[in-house]
Amino acid sequence: MERPFRFGVNMLTPSDGGEWGKRCRRAEELGYDVILVPDHLGMPAPFAALVAAADATTRPRVGTFVLNAGFWNPALLAREAATADALTGGRLELGLGAGYVKEEHDRAGLPFLSPGGRVGHLRRTVEELDRLLGDAAHQPRPVQGPRLPLLIGGNGDRVLRLAAGRAATVAFTGAREGRDGLAALTAEQLDGRVAAYRAAAAGRTTPAELNLLLQTVVITDDPASAVRPMLRHAPHLDEEELLALPVLAVGTVREIADRLRSHRRRYGFSYFTVLDPAMETFAPVIEELRGS
Repeated sequence: MERPFRFGVNMLTPSDGGEWGKRCRRAEELGYDVILVPDHLGMPAPFAALVAAADATTRPRVGTFVLNAGFWNPALLAREAATADALTGGRLELGLGAGYVKEEHDRAGLPFLSPGGRVGHLRRTVEELDRLLGDAAHQPRPVQGPRLPLLIGGNGDRVLRLAAGRAATVAFTGAREGRDGLAALTAEQLDGRVAAYRAAAAGRTTPAELNLLLQTVVITDDPASAVRPMLRHAPHLDEEELLALPVLAVGTVREIADRLRSHRRRYGFSYFTVLDPAMETFAPVIEELRGS
């Protein structure tokens, strides 16, 4: 049985309290199910922003998308997450990832470990959060139990194996790290990543929710013209290949809705996230898919 769709908006843009509350209320009006905050320098601080988002709204859940585990000491993170869950009335979804931006670690004066080291720290963080928040004596206490809903984001085999055993939601970035930065995965490459996750999760009794971040949303009757300027950033792809990238949602509202239905059938994605510049643009797609 297919999961119903859920939709999140990742709020990247800092603002003052009044403007922040207004934007969060607008996300609620547009039908978003989750208001999310990333964990990058120069963007809103996650937990304060999420508490303010929950205070400004009534229906959406709130979440981190995703915390860079390398920025966090597990004991301090347990305190932050439990407090945020309590202050939001049990609406927190805790998203974690291994981190990938070396320059941010340098600016923060924090070590940037090898890929294996970063995943190892992510694993230890997840294990410590389980241990600390699973202890009835731990203070402060979260509202949700026996554990906070955990989202783990990433594409590598080690992260997917961790997510298979621990995460309620698995977020696929639709991109991979290369020498020239992040490169979008083709449909076939994403098939491979989802297959790797499913192999690792074969023993699960309760399937995880699968998430995909849509990097670009454009409502248009002429998709080819809309993506043509993007070709300079992906010289290895032609126009047709670019349009086929799973992280792009380009076309009419009906075409994009059909594309997301196809993603749910093909990959199992039922939870889609957009970046806040696309919040208004994507709203008619939510309306088209609501209840399906």
